Amino acid sequence: MLAGCRRALPAALSRALQGWAAGPGRRAVSTSWCPVGAAFDAKQQLCGSSAGRETGLFGVPELSCPEGFQEAQDKALQESEQLVQKACSAPPGPETIMIFDQLSDSLCRVADLADFVKIAHPDFAFREAAEEACRNIGTMVEKLNTDVELCQSLRRLLADEVVMNSLDPETRRVAELFMFDFEISGIHLDEEKRKKAVNLNVKILDLCNEFLTGAHLPNKIDKHVLPEHIWCNFSVEGNYLQIAGLHADCPDDLVREAAYKIFLHPNTEQLCRLEELLASRNSLAQLVGYDTFAQRALQGTMAKNPETVSEFLEKLSDQLSKRTQKDFEIMTKMKMKLNPQNSKLMPWDHPYYSGLLRAERYNIDPGLYCPFFSLGACMEGLNSLFSQLLGISLYAEQTQRGEVWSEDVRKLAVVHETEGLLGYIYCDFFQRPDKPHQDCHFTVRGGRLKENGEYQLPVVVLMLSLPHSARGTPTLLSPGMMENLFHEMGHAMHSMLGRTRYQHVTGTRCATDFAEVPSILMEYFANDYRVVNQFARHYKTGQPLPKNMVSRLCESKKVCAAADMQLQVFYAALDQIYHGKHPLKKSTTEILKETQEKLYGLPYVPNTAWQLRFSHLVGYGAKYYSYLMSRAVASMVWKQCFAQDPFDRAMGERYRREMLAHGGGKEPLLMVQGMLQKSPSVEDLVDALVSDLDQDFETFIMDS
Repeated sequence: MLAGCRRALPAALSRALQGWAAGPGRRAVSTSWCPVGAAFDAKQQLCGSSAGRETGLFGVPELSCPEGFQEAQDKALQESEQLVQKACSAPPGPETIMIFDQLSDSLCRVADLADFVKIAHPDFAFREAAEEACRNIGTMVEKLNTDVELCQSLRRLLADEVVMNSLDPETRRVAELFMFDFEISGIHLDEEKRKKAVNLNVKILDLCNEFLTGAHLPNKIDKHVLPEHIWCNFSVEGNYLQIAGLHADCPDDLVREAAYKIFLHPNTEQLCRLEELLASRNSLAQLVGYDTFAQRALQGTMAKNPETVSEFLEKLSDQLSKRTQKDFEIMTKMKMKLNPQNSKLMPWDHPYYSGLLRAERYNIDPGLYCPFFSLGACMEGLNSLFSQLLGISLYAEQTQRGEVWSEDVRKLAVVHETEGLLGYIYCDFFQRPDKPHQDCHFTVRGGRLKENGEYQLPVVVLMLSLPHSARGTPTLLSPGMMENLFHEMGHAMHSMLGRTRYQHVTGTRCATDFAEVPSILMEYFANDYRVVNQFARHYKTGQPLPKNMVSRLCESKKVCAAADMQLQVFYAALDQIYHGKHPLKKSTTEILKETQEKLYGLPYVPNTAWQLRFSHLVGYGAKYYSYLMSRAVASMVWKQCFAQDPFDRAMGERYRREMLAHGGGKEPLLMVQGMLQKSPSVEDLVDALVSDLDQDFETFIMDS
């Protein structure tokens, strides 16, 4: 089977197969690799045979059973104690930062892996063990961040001008970032206050986990409260209906209204959790010297401070105002046409009627597109794009028994045409019971230069929620699913190519408002006909996707796009207020009502509390604006660097060199400036987002 695979390889990789010496930072090519597309369009075994021996999750021997998390955790904690002693006794020099990074890596290799397993593993025992490991490692991290002796060893380095001047820029930045971690954790406080900071961090971690759980729990209601003809839209449990979501795409107005009011009905316990979480974050921020949690959270980001975020959101809202009003008028007319008795536009109408308008105006029934987007074809499309742009190829690799948590998980080797094996991507793409319905990227192991001169290869997981293929057909993706696949693969490439010396700043370990740029940029590639034309083929006939269908799809995304963006402005502004000055002037629900009516335009619905389902408050607390700011930067990069030729290798190399290669080892604005040859102003960012709404932009791209 190897011979068959070899015929499909690029020339450089074919030469590598004939004998590629593995050296420091370079790995020999595996003979068990095969083309990436075939691995996803067939449920057959991958090429090559399993080695037969068993291992644990991700090849970690201890993790062949749930109890292994305790062993891995104990090993990491023991190693961390030794490294702390080593750091405290080492003289100031580059070795100090190397030891700090080893310490970070030792803990992250367990915590990051457990962070994924605790939500995605199908076995409850594994999930439970992983969650406990996360908590214990997290507690240790907070203690280390307030360890005075450990901090002093870093201070001695930073105070030594001769040594600091001898360090390269990346090492200096990593040293400063480690010190920043100490400072925002309250290292400057007395012992009693440091203990209080550690306890607050542990409390916040627990509250975050509880809030996340509560945000996804369904609400129950006596089924007789609702008309019998809509019961079939919900799960029935005896005399109760379970409402587990907003049913935003349901054509029945009554179903959407009922789902909205019931799913978002306030839960007292969840409300208390949110209030306690926000208050605890504020207490921690003030304890360590910041006025607000937002001020603490935005240190080191592109925005830098809450004032810049507010300016950005206000100017964007002003630019969107008239367009949003027009969008709502169009949606209202559509609703009036279909439902004359109840034509007032409500929050549960926005996603449905905007989708209906897109479909009607541009005839974009997903059923027309899905046959052209088989998963295997999309993966080959990504492979082709990365090969042309970055010299990178993806290959499916056989896994060992016990290495993956579900039989449909695929392991991809990421290979550069001259640099060799860069890392691994585990693709957990398919739906299964108890798996979260969310698309996301997880770092499992960060890349770093090891003490022996070899490079520790990064390992990541991409998690999607794709349907399983029907009998005799491959898995077919809707346009939205295809775009999400490209988005998440953008994160993965950032992880693979952010080959920093230190794992503390590897790949996506960077400012949140920069981390989304590579993934959103991939959405622009996914919506360009020249890219789509390389892989979109009807799975039965081989017919390419017609150009006008791609053009219609791209244009359709601008229908009601101003209103969609305005909704994101509302979410981002709400997040900023919640993490701003405390005590809050009003309840979180009153603030929601006030902000919604000011910045969104559709009325607040009494007895609802959408904020209790706002799960991004956990991972993106005070940083939800990042999606909008990252999209603005991605838009500028696309238009200036790739719109003319999405396969421009020179521009791809510049993109890698200026934006991907540094991870978090360089100031985010400096990376953007290196790519764009200018530092964008707030006005530039706003203009980039608004110009994407213009109907002639995609047409220009299609005709160019």
